[in-house]
Amino acid sequence: EEQARDVQKAREYETKAERLRSEKLEAKRWGDIDAAVAGANVGKSDTKAVLPGYLYGTAWKGEKTAWLVTQAVEAGFRGVDTANQPRHYQEKEVGRALVELFNKGAVKRENLFIQTKFTHTNGQDPDNMPYDKSAGITEQVRQSFHSTLLHLPVQYVDSYVLHGPSVGGSSLGPKDWEAWRAMENIQRSGGARVLGISNVNIDQLTELVSKAVVKPKFVQNRCYANTGWDMTVRQYCKSQEITYQGFSVLTANWQVVRHPKVQEIADRLSATPEQVVFKFAMQIGMLPLTGTNTRKHMNQDLDILNWSKELKLTEDELSFIEIGFMT
Repeated sequence: EEQARDVQKAREYETKAERLRSEKLEAKRWGDIDAAVAGANVGKSDTKAVLPGYLYGTAWKGEKTAWLVTQAVEAGFRGVDTANQPRHYQEKEVGRALVELFNKGAVKRENLFIQTKFTHTNGQDPDNMPYDKSAGITEQVRQSFHSTLLHLPVQYVDSYVLHGPSVGGSSLGPKDWEAWRAMENIQRSGGARVLGISNVNIDQLTELVSKAVVKPKFVQNRCYANTGWDMTVRQYCKSQEITYQGFSVLTANWQVVRHPKVQEIADRLSATPEQVVFKFAMQIGMLPLTGTNTRKHMNQDLDILNWSKELKLTEDELSFIEIGFMT
C-alpha cells in the first residue's frame, strides 16, 4: 500500500509539473503576441466600438485584400469582417491594411469594429491550416485566435464568431460545443467583446441560446428573398436582442435588385436599386455586409447612412420586398 501511495504521489507531482509547464508556455505565447502588437499603434481600449451601419466583408478578395480594406476604411466604413480561414479570407492582409491605417491616423482602433471567426477543419484548406488539425478543438480555437491577434494585429476583437456549425441538421455537434466553450473563455478573458455564430439554422440557434453561458450577440447568415430574408432566424434574433448580420444581400437576390417595382422605388428615392435593397435591409433591423470592390460603390453604399429620416421605404414597399418573393 505504501508503494502504491508513493506511485500515486509521483503521478500527481508529474501532472502538476506538466500543468505548470503548459501555463508557462501559454504565458510565453501571450507574451510573444503582446510584444508583436506593441510595435504598432493599436492600443487597447475599454471603449466598445460603436456598431456600424455596415460591415465591409473581406471574403474572396485574394491579393487585393489589403488595398480594398484600406479603400473601404478611408471611404468611411467603420466595420470590417474577416476570418482565420485562408481558403476564403486573407486575414494577414486585413491586418496589414489595419496597421497602416492605425499608424497614419486614418482611424483609431476604438472607432473600428473588427469581427473575425474560428472555422472548423471541414471549412479549411487542408494544405493551409491556421492551427494544428490534429489538436483537440479547444486547442484549435486557442491557436486560431492567437494567430488572429498576430495577423491583424490587435489586442482584442469586437466580435468573435463560430464560422458555422460542424454538422448540419437540427442540433449542434460536440465539436461545436467544445469550440463555443473555448470561445467563451476568450470572451471572458477580454480577447473578444462579444461572440457570434454564422451559417446557422433556427434549431441550432435556439439550442445555443438556451444552453450557452455566454449568449451570442450576432448571427451572420446568407439571406435569400425566397425565405423572407431568413425570416424565422431574423425574428428569433429580434426576440433575443441578437443583431442579425446578412451577407450576399445583393448577390443572392438579383431577382429583387432587377425587379421593376424596386426600380420604381429607386426612382422615387433618387437612388440605385442596390441602395434600395440595402436600405430595406437596414429598415427591417439587419446589419448588412457589403463586399464591393470599387470605390464608387463603396461611396454609394455609405451614402445611405446619410439619408434624411424622411428618405426611406414605405411600409408597403418594405412588405413587398420582405415577403413578395417568398416561395
